[in-house]
Amino acid sequence: MTDSPVALITGGGSGIGAAVARQLLDAGHRVTVTGRGEERLRGFAEQLGKPEGLLTIRGDAADYDHVQAAVEATVKEFGRLDTVVANAGYATHDTVAEGDPAGWRDMVLTNVLGPALLIRASIDQLKETRGRIVLVGSVAGHVHGPGNIYGATKWAVTGLAENTRRQVTEYGVGVTLISPGRVETPFWDSYGSLPPGHLLTSDQLAESVVWAIRQPTGVDVNTVVVRPIGQPV
Repeated sequence: MTDSPVALITGGGSGIGAAVARQLLDAGHRVTVTGRGEERLRGFAEQLGKPEGLLTIRGDAADYDHVQAAVEATVKEFGRLDTVVANAGYATHDTVAEGDPAGWRDMVLTNVLGPALLIRASIDQLKETRGRIVLVGSVAGHVHGPGNIYGATKWAVTGLAENTRRQVTEYGVGVTLISPGRVETPFWDSYGSLPPGHLLTSDQLAESVVWAIRQPTGVDVNTVVVRPIGQPV
């Protein structure tokens, strides 16, 4: 167990992050999940039976002190760090011409600054293990949407993934951008309802994340776009 790989997932208490955590635990990894909600993290751990290989840490993905502390706690608990998954993020579901700017700052900080902070806090550990950075982007980060502020944050994540890859590949660290289409997660809670049509499940999307993480040594899968059948854009 002490030699098994270790992953740190931000926003891991529900949705895609929780699904990735469950699948990695099932695959023999040790996993740290972070999130803002103490109760949600506690419930997630209890749901899984509080496994020995799971560490939950309350923290804000857009606060560098919190992110750095999570990395340090993971290494202290498990002795290494092989993978980070920048999953924390949310949408205000409004537009640049008609939306409410009050929510934009926190969304930009979480969706854009958060992944950058996780990379910065973890890169020294990942160099040692020749590990992998996974950034959860979005189809909205590849396809323009009218006035889509959330989409603009995910375009930034798309750029961050390639910019990071170009720097860290020389250290033996892989970078994978996973860009999901519509997924049935709590992401849609603030929208008021699920969008029409077929949606991916969190478990289906998590399979792509875990597949990228478990690539053979020396293989770097960089951009994976995963849409449900029937989503045209």
